Amino acid sequence: MKKFLALILALVMVLSFAACGNEETPNGNDDSEVLTNENIKIGFVHVSDPSDMGYTYNHDLGTWKMAENLGISEDQIINKYNIGEDEGCATAIEELVEAGCDIIFATSFGHGDYMTEAAANHPEIQFCHATGAQAAGSGLSNYHNYFTSIYEARYIAGVAAGLKLNELIANGTITEDEAVIGYVAAFYFEEVISGFSAFYLGARSVCPSATMITLKADSWSDPVKEGQIAQSLIDQGAVLISQHSDNTSPATTAEAAGLFHCGYNSDMSEAAPKASIISARADWSIYLTYAVQCVLDGEEIVTDWCEGYAEGANFTSPLNEAVAAPGTAEKLEEVANGIKDGSVHVFAGPWSGYYVWDNTPFECAEGEWVEESETQSAPYFGYIIDGITRLDA
Repeated sequence: MKKFLALILALVMVLSFAACGNEETPNGNDDSEVLTNENIKIGFVHVSDPSDMGYTYNHDLGTWKMAENLGISEDQIINKYNIGEDEGCATAIEELVEAGCDIIFATSFGHGDYMTEAAANHPEIQFCHATGAQAAGSGLSNYHNYFTSIYEARYIAGVAAGLKLNELIANGTITEDEAVIGYVAAFYFEEVISGFSAFYLGARSVCPSATMITLKADSWSDPVKEGQIAQSLIDQGAVLISQHSDNTSPATTAEAAGLFHCGYNSDMSEAAPKASIISARADWSIYLTYAVQCVLDGEEIVTDWCEGYAEGANFTSPLNEAVAAPGTAEKLEEVANGIKDGSVHVFAGPWSGYYVWDNTPFECAEGEWVEESETQSAPYFGYIIDGITRLDA
């Protein structure tokens, strides 16, 4: 009888140890393996690929800078490129889960629903979604949103554009009425509206006669259509092109027309050296390094993360001095310092316009401003400012 009881006790102990061995830690690894920078696995879902020389290219730069910062090897990172904002996204995320990723990033707005569902189904994994706004309301502690205050860099680039328009007016190339900016917009919702409004306000701060016309591509990344839209804007009077789209075709189209350009996400003066003045850019490595380090340290990742120009999370590419108007570098430094110290507010009045979703009139008086990135990381400036015309609205 004693031998039988001893056998039962031993069996209970073995089962208890086995059960403990199967308990998962918050990062998805078992207790026998401590998560380190040598064994962590990181997954990315991208809407295009780095060949766009735009958004995905820039995000990819952030990935490899993060890896360098944390001593993570290339084989610990799994990238899923050219993943649409459809069911293919769900498949890509599940493949990253099955591959053992401890943290998964998705970088396009339309990936949000699939990330939300995956986070609910896999509480042991951290999910981080750029440009989205669903994390705060999801109730999921493993789901997070991130973005940068890119409107600050867009405003600075807009100042460079406005100074170029002033130069064209001064030398008689155009009249004040012809100081028209053409903007290639991916879509018409807050992220894009915030971007082109910030750019326009920057231009108007130094060139009061500037106006803007926009057309949308209904796509984040379509190089052919982006080039066609840029040409259409030129045909309708634009003398300078900017963009919230992923490719360099608006830059090369502007150069082919003998006009000027301000870019996004990469130094597009490499593609259009006679046209592209400057580009607004984000340094995604700052967030990626922070989020991955949190997982390594077992610390919580903030639900909504957004940092800006003062923190280095957004910046402008080197000024193309061969194209920029004289005095541009000095003025941009002045404006950048104002953004950093809080004396310059991007969405400062006076301006008026309407809210894009219901046409409600809105006015921002002189001395007042609309602040972004205070209540969530994703942009929420949804006003169409007087002086900006959506040609396809």
